[in-house]
Amino acid sequence: MQRIAHLFTNITNYAGQTLTIAELEARKLHHDWTELITRAAQPALWLLIFGEVLARIKAIPTGELPYLDFMTPGILAQSVLFIAIFYGIAVIWERDLGILHKLLAAPIPRPALVLGKALSAGERGLAQAGIVYLLAFALGVRLNGNLFALIGVLVVVILGSALFSTFSLIIACIVKTRERFMGIGQLLTMPLFFASNAIYPISIMPAWLQGISEINPLTYEVDALRGLMVIGGVSIYSVGVDLAVLFSATIFLVMVAARLYPRIVI
Repeated sequence: MQRIAHLFTNITNYAGQTLTIAELEARKLHHDWTELITRAAQPALWLLIFGEVLARIKAIPTGELPYLDFMTPGILAQSVLFIAIFYGIAVIWERDLGILHKLLAAPIPRPALVLGKALSAGERGLAQAGIVYLLAFALGVRLNGNLFALIGVLVVVILGSALFSTFSLIIACIVKTRERFMGIGQLLTMPLFFASNAIYPISIMPAWLQGISEINPLTYEVDALRGLMVIGGVSIYSVGVDLAVLFSATIFLVMVAARLYPRIVI
């Protein structure tokens, strides 16, 4: 019983430390709501211009699912990716300002520190989800209003944000400078996006690109969102498989980032 009580206490403390870091990071968003407005521009342009044009010319086969409905989950995943992939630059700023040294000196497990930052990225992802839902509703996309589907979308968005923000943190720990980080971040975003099923089905890709798509985490995020978010949307791999891939990849990256995190101050 004492071992069980000790284990429960450790888990509770770990969760509390993780949520504390997440809350500290989330305050940055609460103090600057203009970021949400600027972040709304990108999905609006993709849905209003790219989506509307391709929906009219019917250039991409999406079966019975209208193209705009097919594209909307992909644009949500893209918005989450573009925010999360540059999340690591904040860590470089924290190092330059001396904040990171204080965090590393605190009695907080490194995985809890990394996971807290990943969860805070999830809040930004949820804000993007709200924006995309409003745009999609205005454009007449047939959104799935089922409560369980909405909860599933929230879980997928948080996992996607956590995964790519942690990946971003790993990059920041390796390159250590803002200039190199921005260059690598910009280099990665477009290949990740276009080598996924965000704006076209995997079936129309060439064989070599299909292989890349199947190891791209964004593909599984889009697949889960498409099965949950819109009426008539179908998940190719199944939502359960998509969630398992996203969760496993996130845990692996958190462990890697926890090992690399102290090196950024060197």
